[in-house]
Amino acid sequence: MTPDEIEAALEAAFNNCDAASCPLTDTQKQILLQVVEQIQGNSKSSLVDITNPLDELSAEELEIFLQFVRTEEQQNRTWKVQLLNDWLHDIDSGKVQFIRQSYGLQWLNRVESYHFNKYSYFEDALKLRVGDRIEVSNALWEWVQEDGPCTREWFPCMVLQVDEISDGDDSSTNCLVRFYNGGEYEIQGIYEWNRYNWRWPQ
Repeated sequence: MTPDEIEAALEAAFNNCDAASCPLTDTQKQILLQVVEQIQGNSKSSLVDITNPLDELSAEELEIFLQFVRTEEQQNRTWKVQLLNDWLHDIDSGKVQFIRQSYGLQWLNRVESYHFNKYSYFEDALKLRVGDRIEVSNALWEWVQEDGPCTREWFPCMVLQVDEISDGDDSSTNCLVRFYNGGEYEIQGIYEWNRYNWRWPQ
């Protein structure tokens, strides 16, 4: 939603509250509208930075959490599912137990794959899985230059297949994606040499 659409939705919500005999105070309305104005004043990247739940962790907590996520991904386990299973069965989560104790389920639910994009040294730790939604750049199939006629564009798609290919000492990972128009495209070396050409959607 654009900030203007958010503001219109807020105005409609204010009217609905009035109609339901639960009106908001003028101060409450003003606070909500100020938040929308702040959003309008920020660029998209700044807004992402503001709302990134990983930024709420201390430096030490962040390092511990990122290491936990990397370890789970290397063992082909989904880190979020692992934490939720621990919590459901009341199992101690070890070094990341602080997530449950200090931040809770709401924080965990806010963490999305694209939040890890900010930590470029970490971005390769999250593995692609069938069904993941990503965005791919047109640089995969056309020549894109900074000052050229073709500029970098991003297209949403879904991961259909991920294949790890070993050829002696060399290995690479290919990924088949499907665009929303039904077209499919195979990205070779998605981690190795094409990492710059895809990203987690925001």
